[in-house]
Formats: sequence, structure tokens, C-alpha cells
Amino acid sequence: MDEKKSAGAQQRVEVEINGEIYKLKTDDPEGLKKIVQMVDSTMKSISQNTRTFAGSRVAVSAALKIAEDYMQLKKDYDELLALLDENK
Repeated sequence: MDEKKSAGAQQRVEVEINGEIYKLKTDDPEGLKKIVQMVDSTMKSISQNTRTFAGSRVAVSAALKIAEDYMQLKKDYDELLALLDENK
């Protein structure tokens, strides 16, 4: 991941996701790096498990998987907050 400073706090960062290069702007290169790693590994896992190489199908499947994980975490978090409120 190559970092190139641009004007202001934003930096232009070049990343590779599923074999393709993307040039993105961010104010948190390390945070973006973690996100890219998660997306890339999810896409690679889906590609291997479904034996499909259609980039758009892999990307949509990865987005759905990440959204599903997020929704489960949000549900768990909300339930935890509700339990904490009950114990007050």
C-alpha cells in the first residue's frame, strides 16, 4: 500500500483489492488498510468457495457478507446495551 500526501489532511492511497488497484483518498491510511484487508480477504474467500471469477458478483457477495456481519454485531451491541440498561 503506497501512501502519497495530498493537500490537507487527506492522503491519496493506492490499494489492491482482489487483484485490482484502486486509488483512494483518506485521512486514516492505517484504518483504510485494515478495511482493505478485510474486503480483500472476504472477496478472495468468496472467489475460492464459489469458484466464480466474475468481479461484480464477488464484490456484491462480499458486500452482502460484510453487511450481514455488521448487522449481527449491531444486533449483539443493541442487546448488550439493553441488558446494561436493565441492570441499572
